Amino acid sequence: MLLNTIKPAVGAVTNKNRVGRGIGSGSGKTCGRGHKGQKSRAGGFHKVGFEGGQMPLQRRLPKRGFNAMLSTKTFSIGTSDLNKLDVDLVTVDLLKEKNIVPRNVKKIKVFLNQEITKKITINGITLSNGVKVNIDSVGGSYS
Repeated sequence: MLLNTIKPAVGAVTNKNRVGRGIGSGSGKTCGRGHKGQKSRAGGFHKVGFEGGQMPLQRRLPKRGFNAMLSTKTFSIGTSDLNKLDVDLVTVDLLKEKNIVPRNVKKIKVFLNQEITKKITINGITLSNGVKVNIDSVGGSYS
């Protein structure tokens, strides 16, 4: 095979449709643009979503929120979740590993909804004042 003998497959290349070349061509007179109207005229361009001056659909509908996956949302858990864990050291990674909090959460805050019964150490997690008092009472620590 030689480079000068290579040709595209049959039907892969078609001739460009030349408009305005008479009635017999099938694209004469109005050249496939129809009769009258903005789109039939030269320069008859309008933006995507433009509805002729009517308020466009994307502006008529109410705005709804968007939560980015990497947002720094605070996730709340209760002390009852901490009581279920059989560990002494509680960290953000541990809570993600045990599927107590979603994987994309950046900050976690613990609220008091049940008394903590065992001595635990909490690192890198925000605590409410009630939880801090409770941890101190059982002899635990937090940072």
